[in-house]
Amino acid sequence: MFDKKTVSLEWGGKTLTLETGQIARQADGAVLATYGETVVLCAVTAAKSVKEGQDFFPLTVHYQEKFSAAGRIPGGFFKREGRATEKETLTSRLIDRPCRPLFPEGFYNEINVICQVLSYDGETEPDIVAMIAASAALTISGLPFMGPIGAARVGYNNEGEYVLNPTVADALGEDGNLDLVVAATQDAVMMVESEAKELTEEQMLGAVMFAHEESRKVIGAIIDLAEQAAKEPWELPAVSDNSDMKDKLKALIGDDIAAAYKMTDKSERSDALNAARAKAKEAFAEEDGQTQMTAGKVVKKLEAEIVRGAILKDGQRIDGRKTDEVRPIEAMVGLLPRTHGSALFTRGETQAICTTTLGTKDAEQMIDGLEGLSYNNFMLHYNFPPYSVGEVGRFGFTSRRETGHGKLAYRALHPVLPSVEDFPYTIRVLSDITESNGSSSMATVCGGSLSMMDAGVPLKRPVSGIAMGLILEGEDFTVLSDILGDEDHLGDMDFKVAGSEEGITSLQMDIKVAGITQEIMTQALEQAKAGRAHILGKMTEALSGSRGEVSKHAPRIETMQIDKSKIRDIIGTGGKVIREIVAETGAKVDIDDEGTIKISSSNADEIAAAKAWIEGIVEEAEVGKIYNGKVVNIVDFGAFVNFMGGKDGLVHVSEMKNERVEKPTDVVSEGQEVKVKVLEIDQRGKVRLSMRVVDQETGEELEDTRPPRESKPRGDRGDRGDRGGRGGDRRPRGGGGGRGGDRGPRGGGDKGGDNDGPAAMPDFLKD
Repeated sequence: MFDKKTVSLEWGGKTLTLETGQIARQADGAVLATYGETVVLCAVTAAKSVKEGQDFFPLTVHYQEKFSAAGRIPGGFFKREGRATEKETLTSRLIDRPCRPLFPEGFYNEINVICQVLSYDGETEPDIVAMIAASAALTISGLPFMGPIGAARVGYNNEGEYVLNPTVADALGEDGNLDLVVAATQDAVMMVESEAKELTEEQMLGAVMFAHEESRKVIGAIIDLAEQAAKEPWELPAVSDNSDMKDKLKALIGDDIAAAYKMTDKSERSDALNAARAKAKEAFAEEDGQTQMTAGKVVKKLEAEIVRGAILKDGQRIDGRKTDEVRPIEAMVGLLPRTHGSALFTRGETQAICTTTLGTKDAEQMIDGLEGLSYNNFMLHYNFPPYSVGEVGRFGFTSRRETGHGKLAYRALHPVLPSVEDFPYTIRVLSDITESNGSSSMATVCGGSLSMMDAGVPLKRPVSGIAMGLILEGEDFTVLSDILGDEDHLGDMDFKVAGSEEGITSLQMDIKVAGITQEIMTQALEQAKAGRAHILGKMTEALSGSRGEVSKHAPRIETMQIDKSKIRDIIGTGGKVIREIVAETGAKVDIDDEGTIKISSSNADEIAAAKAWIEGIVEEAEVGKIYNGKVVNIVDFGAFVNFMGGKDGLVHVSEMKNERVEKPTDVVSEGQEVKVKVLEIDQRGKVRLSMRVVDQETGEELEDTRPPRESKPRGDRGDRGDRGGRGGDRRPRGGGGGRGGDRGPRGGGDKGGDNDGPAAMPDFLKD
């Protein structure tokens, strides 16, 4: 019934299998990719005609993780998959970015690429499997896709070895230093995305080349599948070079465009370009709509040729800089008075306000994905409002681009953060782009680093970032440092590098041509290294290192470690004790299963009070030591005093004063603060206290002037005589006072207390 085609490949210690012909047969191309026990289905469909007036390539990629793939039911009210998570958005971009440049210019048919994770084994990351499945589905679909591409994840362990397709946890774990994803064609690298623990340029380049070599193995398997199952290729209409129209427009506005691109100010340049475009539009005002649209495209090509030619031939950039020159930089910290940390970073006409907020553990981000629930104590959010480029547009919705740029900056800064043990805060960095003319994500890296240091986050080292560009014509190429927005749009590469003085922490590359060579990447990395060093120097002028302490507006967090057996004592039944500590002191208290306690407050006295309370609960009482306490209950024979948070002891009426006390209420009242000395702790942990031997004003110990009471050994007490009418039948003791021990509330049944007279007896036992 099914004409199923299958290819398999042993790759990285697991079997990669690609299947088609059984599932989603009505799609233009559908591939089921299995790697380990992770399975991803990718289906590709394309519109058979182009919408009228369409002048861009409408490729849309959707990656979705099904909770059922991991044997889980989604959370939330509806219990079904909802809007795309951050990971799904980022993976969709991973697939889109290397595939988009491999469609021919002028192809405007709408394409949907939908990848769904159907099974997840907990080890094999589905993003790489999805990229391979998408490439295979596009290759067999018959669409004019100039692939296939392969993809691989690469790690770098402590032994200096590259590792193929590690788990994300292993890639950046104790033995890992790199999480790098590469997509490539047979001949060249198309895309790079990475986070690294300050690796050198040579190590990063080696990882990219290792990934490229492994990707070629996957490309071979996809070609084998295409030879069995590929559909007939689409017939494309002939594309005119529009040479006559181009010559006419060049004569009309060529000089205007060349003059505009010599203007260093973005606003002036934009105005001059718009004037030239309007002049061209007017020249074709009498033509039909299709001709007018074609003329607009030709104008864009003319702009690209003029800019690219000036750079390649004369080394002349739009704003007059040299190819390796960085724009003027201004950096300042402490911009905003009430934030925990803030920085304003300006590079040319790109500007970011970055703020850092410090929170406690309960502010961590909860992430619910295929791997289960996880928590993240570092967040970086990037916003790109339309006013930053002088435009009117939708405001408030987080776009895929904003998510991607924020994650890039996150990866750049994450490797230099302190450990949770050294700095137990939740950290949120917010970047608001207020001006943009190229490389706003790298401005976020620089501003984010400064704002965290301003907040007192002890970074290992500050991090800077730079965006590199490329102009490539045949064998000739020029690498540009710190590219402008127009150089990004008209160039062939956006190559972003971030890192500290010790090495690279993040590398991202997107290209618009069919791949770049190792030679180009090597030059770009070396040129970026010099640019990063220059930017770090300018950042140091604003702030050379993290401040010695956190902002006065940030919560203070103090960490203490207790024995795990004491956790239940601090939490109390139903959380009663820990809630009481929080309510009484005003401090937040978090405790984990290992006995690590974090006490936080913006008030140091509140932290001290909570810490003292907890220490009182976990500390063992010491005989002979004096403590501050509070009267919590008064009984006929004395008072119970809470003196160590969760510990109570009995002050017998005879230990309240040196003189005789008729009633405990003559001396103390509930809630009264008193000072007590521990006299005795019996085998059951019951504590006997004394007030009379402690100066209640100073807390100093007083000399015990009362003569010690004589007592006989238990073995010499004979038959203990008449017990005051108790008789031999040991009738009920009433309120438990007959034996005089501290059997009142909170006291349990301590038999060791004294019975000073009838006051401790029930009425029916008194003479």
